Amino acid sequence: MSPEAKDSSNLDAAARTAHEVLDAHTYETVQWHFHESTGCPFWLEQRQNLKFDPLKDIRTFDDLKKFEPFEDAWLRGGPVRRWVPKAFADRPIYVFETGGTTGVPKSRIAVDDWRTDYSLFSKTLPDEHFPPGANWLMLGPSGPRRLRLAIEHLAQVRGGICFCIDLDPRWVIKLINKGWMEHLEAYKQHCIDQAITILGAGHDIRCMFTTPKLLEALALALEKRGQTIRGTGITGIFSGGTEFTPQWTRFATEEFLEGVYMTPTYGNTLMGLACSKPVTASEGYKISYYAPQPRAAIEVVDFNNYDHVVGYGQTGRVKLTTLTKEFFVPGFMERDEGEREMPYIHYPWDGVSGVRPFHELAEATTVGVY
Repeated sequence: MSPEAKDSSNLDAAARTAHEVLDAHTYETVQWHFHESTGCPFWLEQRQNLKFDPLKDIRTFDDLKKFEPFEDAWLRGGPVRRWVPKAFADRPIYVFETGGTTGVPKSRIAVDDWRTDYSLFSKTLPDEHFPPGANWLMLGPSGPRRLRLAIEHLAQVRGGICFCIDLDPRWVIKLINKGWMEHLEAYKQHCIDQAITILGAGHDIRCMFTTPKLLEALALALEKRGQTIRGTGITGIFSGGTEFTPQWTRFATEEFLEGVYMTPTYGNTLMGLACSKPVTASEGYKISYYAPQPRAAIEVVDFNNYDHVVGYGQTGRVKLTTLTKEFFVPGFMERDEGEREMPYIHYPWDGVSGVRPFHELAEATTVGVY
């Protein structure tokens, strides 16, 4: 058997195993959330209105199509404890928010999911660029989002301490929508000034989380001071957001990273964190993301039929399913679209590339600092 055929055979076997694991995990998760002794009030109440019995009829991941589309509004407003499984009723509960620029934000309860997600992600980071024991800078949104606590946990898991800045993305988006570009620039500079102050304070910070827009702004601000990102001591950057494009990645690599390692990610409060394949010049800096199966799974589905997965390389909307004991969300339609990608040996399940705002909502989507 040729090396290429052997690699293909190994990937096929890994993909089959991953699918079996996903089916088993789906069954266990549904049993947990719909059983009277462990389930959450929301799903126990929903069960009364379903046309099927989740405890008997959901055996595989594909069976989740029996559920009607998940309604975005269910996550807006309370009481938030309706999402807390009975088994966790006595545990300390976190609540994280997403959105909220206009109207009531979506809320997601959590106990340990955010720690688990980022502990798993930590294992994917190369120690050469993210040295164990190194301190981190969190140059991103603060407030009710889980990202601040998650990056802090990531730093601690890796033996470091995390320094954070103050950043309110809801204010940023309001400035954009009002057309107050001068105020926007001043606020962005305020955030960058905080970061530069911390980086220059002798804290031996080697690793950083930030968004593409803020990373570029930081590089420009440092350049005006005759400095570079590498010159601050940073060796590894974990970044994320739909602004991550092949064009921007190439620009950043060639213009201001100077060999500093950067790994793109795609994630949110509901999914956790999707890692990417290594981004290379030989593949045109294409970025392919893979959800953290079996805890969450993404499908790229037809724009006109959300139960139909498109072919590899074809474009569709991103459909997310969250499958943890803390939170169960079947078939959440994301505000993103992209192309379906083949499984990858380290993530032997479907991925998505070219992630961008869903075209039907794109005009109403304000990206802000992301």
